Amino acid sequence: MKQSWWARLAQLGLLAACTCIWLVQGCGPGPGYGIRARPRKLTAMHYKQFFPNFSENNLGASGRAEGKITRNSERFNELVCNYNPDIVFKDEENTNADRFMTKRCKDCLNRLAIAVMNQWPGVHLRVTEAWDEDGHHPPGSLHYEGRAVDITTDDRETEKYGLLAQLAVEAGFDWVYYESKYHIHCSVKADHSVAVEKGGCFPGWARVTVAGGGQKSLSSLAPGDRVMALSGTGQVVFSQVLLFLHWDQESRSTFLSLGTEDGHRLALTPNHLVFLAADCRLDISEYQAQFASRAKPGDCVLIHIVEGRVHPSQIISVSVEESVGVYAPLTEAGTLFVDGVLASSYALVENHRLAHWAFGPLRLLFSFSQLLRGETTKEQQTADRETACTKTPFHCSTLAIKGTADVYDNNRFLRKPDNLSEPLRMEMKKKHTLKRQPSEVHWYARLLHSLGRIFLDSNLFHT
Repeated sequence: MKQSWWARLAQLGLLAACTCIWLVQGCGPGPGYGIRARPRKLTAMHYKQFFPNFSENNLGASGRAEGKITRNSERFNELVCNYNPDIVFKDEENTNADRFMTKRCKDCLNRLAIAVMNQWPGVHLRVTEAWDEDGHHPPGSLHYEGRAVDITTDDRETEKYGLLAQLAVEAGFDWVYYESKYHIHCSVKADHSVAVEKGGCFPGWARVTVAGGGQKSLSSLAPGDRVMALSGTGQVVFSQVLLFLHWDQESRSTFLSLGTEDGHRLALTPNHLVFLAADCRLDISEYQAQFASRAKPGDCVLIHIVEGRVHPSQIISVSVEESVGVYAPLTEAGTLFVDGVLASSYALVENHRLAHWAFGPLRLLFSFSQLLRGETTKEQQTADRETACTKTPFHCSTLAIKGTADVYDNNRFLRKPDNLSEPLRMEMKKKHTLKRQPSEVHWYARLLHSLGRIFLDSNLFHT
């Protein structure tokens, strides 16, 4: 025991020292951060293609128009002027109108300008239209709010525009449309949008399976509970909830709802990580953590089914919904099954392994504090014995989840708060009243955010 104590302490010190170099955030407010995204082969967008596959004013894209901004309106102060010398502004009106835009739009545009120069040395990004004060666009256009830009490259080589559109997606624009053979249309959410300010994660009515085979909604989950997860070795385990990276009962947020062919439905924010694969194979290494916004019908996720087995299931629908409350439990394993679908505990940075590594010091700190308090692990050992898995990554002992299938099937109607029975609604309300309310975003995530702002290049931040 003593040797283990010192080993854990040494690991804690090492990871804490290194974390300042490689920083990522779980769910939390504001832009995320992390290392430069791993290289991906970019595929040029096709003419008339748009991403994501929603209409521009959909909540899953740039959101609703909020009204025209004029120079005399109070909202004009929300716009900022972009004087980036690496961007060519057409400014045919000679009023600098094309330089006015929201801060979010400016940040995305500046990132795109760097990507263009990296992709085509000597070529610059060109903006042909941004904020419109002259009424040249249809009613409701986001150009009137400084939330949309039309772009080309300054060499005006149209064969580049398909890849330019994909670069705009990578730069963080919330909606990109290869609208014309002569320009790309991009737009963003409003700066004050809840979807921008809140990283979010899962809605409160989403459910997890806890040790013993029962289920809990995320809104009633508490640190110390052990929830079904997938270990790094591919085994189904019950992993302890260490804390909530994000806890907010009041915020209204936008969630993507991924429906599978087996009837499972996972709701999570677009910037949260979910394990996806192009083909429904049993090889766990084929499933990579990606932003939920990348999920599309035909992709496959991992679901938990009866007798502790994990099985691939194809996504058949991707829709958008709004809900009140956002919850982001951090488990010791870094994963969890939410409504039967495997998801990561992390968001905002598309690198699950790095995120899990960066939160290593926090996990070790909890283990270390438990050792200092002399807490026993008898309860955990009992749960582990009950969930002992075989060496096959996708099979677990039936003893692990005795009665789980019945609980899940019988309680599927409990997914949304509107369907809760009155006694259960009162019980959940009582639990919320009695439970100590944790801070909205955990201090460690805030610490990483602050350090990232100081030490990391702003171009590494993900919107």
